[in-house]
Amino acid sequence: MKSKVKIRKPLNADSLISILKEEFGKIQDHRKNNPQISLADCLMSGLAIFALKFPSLLSFDENKNNDRNLRNIYKIEKVPSDTRMREILDKVTPSRLYSIFGRLFSELQRGKDLLKFLFLGEYYLISGDGTGYFSSDTIYCENCLEKKNKKTGKTICYHHQFYGLCLVHPDQKEVIPFAPKAIIKQDGDNKNDCERNASKRCLERFRRNHPHLKTVLEEDGLASNAPHIRTLQDLDIRFILGAKEGDHKYLFECVKKEEAKSNGRVEWHEEIDFKKSTHKFKFINNVSLNGSNKDLKVNFLEYWETTKKGKILHFSWVTDLPLTKENVYQIMRGARARWKIENETFNTLKNQGYNFEHNFGHGYKNLSTVFALLMMLAFMVDQIQQIACPLFRAAWKNMSSKRALWEAVRALYFGVIVESMTEVLSALYYGFEPQKIKINSPP
Repeated sequence: MKSKVKIRKPLNADSLISILKEEFGKIQDHRKNNPQISLADCLMSGLAIFALKFPSLLSFDENKNNDRNLRNIYKIEKVPSDTRMREILDKVTPSRLYSIFGRLFSELQRGKDLLKFLFLGEYYLISGDGTGYFSSDTIYCENCLEKKNKKTGKTICYHHQFYGLCLVHPDQKEVIPFAPKAIIKQDGDNKNDCERNASKRCLERFRRNHPHLKTVLEEDGLASNAPHIRTLQDLDIRFILGAKEGDHKYLFECVKKEEAKSNGRVEWHEEIDFKKSTHKFKFINNVSLNGSNKDLKVNFLEYWETTKKGKILHFSWVTDLPLTKENVYQIMRGARARWKIENETFNTLKNQGYNFEHNFGHGYKNLSTVFALLMMLAFMVDQIQQIACPLFRAAWKNMSSKRALWEAVRALYFGVIVESMTEVLSALYYGFEPQKIKINSPP
């Protein structure tokens, strides 16, 4: 007999779903004349698609005949058709959904579950990067980015991207997403401009929503430029940014000159970990970022890992965290946690049932962005449960994989009447008695 597991009332699926329904209800409906299907029901229906891992909107529409479970679990009073859902959500302003991420984050923060994400004892690591979520040769809207043939200047592809931001930690499998920022035409004509401008607006909003959160931002080499670093300084956000020699010749030359002087400014440190990998560090504090911004001082860290099998990995970063022999190993681990936004976030959305690369609907205005935000909210609910809900973790452990867990959840959703997601997860952990099928009598 399995031992009883604790149910965290503020942080289990049902509590989080109730919060989402409450927040969706605060969004003013753009329609008039008391529509039959509320905007909150449309938003909850969109969320249910991603929470239940439906492969498409059509699949959801074909299986929505079990309205009772949608009412019980997701508090949906009237489920819209796929066409009606697209029409209604297309006109929702995406920014109205941003604050909901902050509400969920506050619940997690209140439960003291963020303490395990502390980095260097006082900071929280956030990783930022851009990714695409829609692409088409023919379908487009006013917000679509365009890829053009450099020779002809003609558009060859329309696409949508967003700049994502997640709380990460080198010792934690989970990530906590913040509201992503859609990258739209006004952000620029090339990848660097688009992502840089969107990241600036996303980080400004992040700091407004979390004014007191002591934060270290990790980004790739596109971010290690003077204007971006000055923006981070203005926002009181510390940083660890990728810095490649090809993009920072002046910086690397300065480090080499200081090392040649043998004045002790450039220091070396080496450690061997429990896997028998050798970690070698070269670092210097207070060096100019580049020749054009000599007044902008950064700390530079170069790192080599030699694995037990002889494979060599090489990275380099700039940071405003003071570097010492005592902390370079932890800062390196924090810097390499940047990949969690790719592996534990974007790749999870692509490969673990959220169907991130599927086009659930583009619309004429905001539909594609609204669906992307609802998917991220569903992902955030799942990550919070994984962090803070013992019942969710117990049910997951009972399955062979996360994908198997979602398949079992969907099987119960389709097969029986359930009262809540807590009931579903309890059945998957403790077990349940299968019911004999009852066939309706023919007329």
